[in-house]
Amino acid sequence: MNTAAPSSPWVDRTAELLEAVRARAPLVQCITNTVVQNVTANVLLAVGASPAMVDVRTEAGPFARVADALLVNTGTPHAEQVEAALEAADAAVDAGAPWVLDPVAVGALPVRTALAGGLLARRPTVLRGNASEVLALLSDTAGGRGTDATASADDARTVATAAAGRHVGAVAVSGPVDLLVTPGGAVVRVANGTELLTRITGGGCALGAVVAAFAAVVPDDPGAAAVAATVVHTVAAELAAQEAGGPGTFQPLFLDRLAALVPEDVVRTARVHVESAADPVAVTA
Repeated sequence: MNTAAPSSPWVDRTAELLEAVRARAPLVQCITNTVVQNVTANVLLAVGASPAMVDVRTEAGPFARVADALLVNTGTPHAEQVEAALEAADAAVDAGAPWVLDPVAVGALPVRTALAGGLLARRPTVLRGNASEVLALLSDTAGGRGTDATASADDARTVATAAAGRHVGAVAVSGPVDLLVTPGGAVVRVANGTELLTRITGGGCALGAVVAAFAAVVPDDPGAAAVAATVVHTVAAELAAQEAGGPGTFQPLFLDRLAALVPEDVVRTARVHVESAADPVAVTA
């Protein structure tokens, strides 16, 4: 049952930001893992953004200065990409551009754990990962195993709340019910989605790019960007799953639903539960 009221400021803001992304078509630089580059680019195109997979050292930094937003995903951190990621994050910070850190498999493997720690020191606009990754990066806990979460979103709530607005802007923790913490301390849960997102490559990694696209149009409100991107991504997936026969048919249906999504779909379908009184900041996108 849809429990989100049409008057919810988070749902209304999501609908507004979806239109803003479509109108602006923000340029999103993606330094992401090789397994998900194709699906990430296609998801960005479907939502209305413009992807650029610029991950070469000496190019990544200059490009980050002109891009509207940056995604850094640590899924396949070869040496060239490690240098490019640090270079691009520094450039994005210098340029005042929003950037998203997706610390894939942090806590489980040493190279990406060290890289993510260095990136965290550069204070990402949004940190997005599953609960195990968020716990491993923000605390001394190390229970990750690749891109699958062994911890729950509630397990990560304490460290996410402590970090939001301090070490990072907002924190987005993926799970059966996504948990998002804003810099102002609001805790928002998004109960949309489908298990089929976990049965295709890049279902979660592509969300990091969508978060970056939304952050590009509302850079002063990373909490609203994270919530809106999560709602749009998971609502489109949920609607696609209603027509899909399995993961093979789900992926193209997901792209179709994402491209065709309108604000009315968001208002009608979103299940957003707010655990504090804080509302998204009214920033002109």
